[in-house]
Amino acid sequence: MSAEELADFLGVPLNTVYIWNHRHQGPRAHKVGRYLRYRWPEVEAWLDAQAVDRAV
Repeated sequence: MSAEELADFLGVPLNTVYIWNHRHQGPRAHKVGRYLRYRWPEVEAWLDAQAVDRAV
C-alpha cells in the first residue's frame, strides 16, 4: 500500500507516516522508485506490537 493509503487506514496525517519512516518508528517501508510502499503483513505485525496491555 502507499503512504497515503497507510495514513488513511491508520487515521493519521500523511506527514506522520513520513516522520515515522524517517525516524524508523513506524511499519517497515520499502522504496519503489521514489515512493514508499508498505506490505499488509508488516503493517499488521507493527500494529500488534503497538497493542496496549490492559491487564491490571
